[in-house]
Amino acid sequence: MTLLGSIPSPEHSTIGLGPVTIHFYGLMLLLAIAGAMWLTGKRYVRRGGNWDLIFQVAVWGVLAGVVGARLYHDATSWNEVSQIHHWWAPFAVWKGGLGIYGGILFGVGAGAIVVRRAGESIPKMLEIVAPGLLLAQAIGRWGNYWNQELFGKPTSLPWGLHIDPVNRPAGYERFSTFQPTFLYESLLALVGIGLLLLLERRFKLRAPALFSLYVAYYALVRFFMELLRIDPAHHFLGLRLNAWVSIFVFAGAWGFFVWWQLIRKPAVPAAEGPAEPGPTEPPNKRGPKKPKKEKKKKEPSVKVKGPRMSVPKGRVRPGR
Repeated sequence: MTLLGSIPSPEHSTIGLGPVTIHFYGLMLLLAIAGAMWLTGKRYVRRGGNWDLIFQVAVWGVLAGVVGARLYHDATSWNEVSQIHHWWAPFAVWKGGLGIYGGILFGVGAGAIVVRRAGESIPKMLEIVAPGLLLAQAIGRWGNYWNQELFGKPTSLPWGLHIDPVNRPAGYERFSTFQPTFLYESLLALVGIGLLLLLERRFKLRAPALFSLYVAYYALVRFFMELLRIDPAHHFLGLRLNAWVSIFVFAGAWGFFVWWQLIRKPAVPAAEGPAEPGPTEPPNKRGPKKPKKEKKKKEPSVKVKGPRMSVPKGRVRPGR
């Protein structure tokens, strides 16, 4: 007898509150955004920042991130989008289909613009936001649970995820439990947060080295998740498209970290470096020369030229 036969799937993915229908997938996204803002804000304020910039970055970063994530999904999984026979199919975010790579690219890009316009350091902000992004991904993955999507291969493990027959891919109708890849990725994201915070505390990292480690870590996790998933996807040389993307992203992020942290020599600001004498002026051992006092020039006396008062000879009048 096992303690857990399988993880049950939810019976409903929405809840109605009067005229309003709430999708649990969207609710998970909101909770993910709130979690990222909370962790990022605490880290930023601890470094002397304020919450105003975090709110501004969140607003523009989320908007751009959703657009980028949906564009990535539409471009890489158009066969799934085309199955929704409505004009709004490319925009149907509530039905799932947000590519994290596109969301990170667009969201970070928009946030960097906001940070730059505020006069703050983009590399330092990337360091601060990295654990928060992993927290968002850990929470957001539970949206796949509510939609019964993006699960892995069939399994008989006691933590296998039960999937309703209507949501099973073609060819897998006879299986009932599958690998809960959403749970694996969520737990590994939480582990990644701990690793990033530990590395930040133990080592002196040059910004944005921590962000590059975050990207490399997630790409590595995503690669192995792609090996388990069975949802429709484009394949190249035996691997899913997102597996190849993960390989290239991991190589780029790890290569940047090695170069930035271990190979590249940091530039020393001129104000902090020692002052060196020029080649033509040897150093003065007696210390700096005192400035010479300027001698005051005597102002020339101005002689006023004019007619002299004289009495011509022979013109003196006798006294009367």
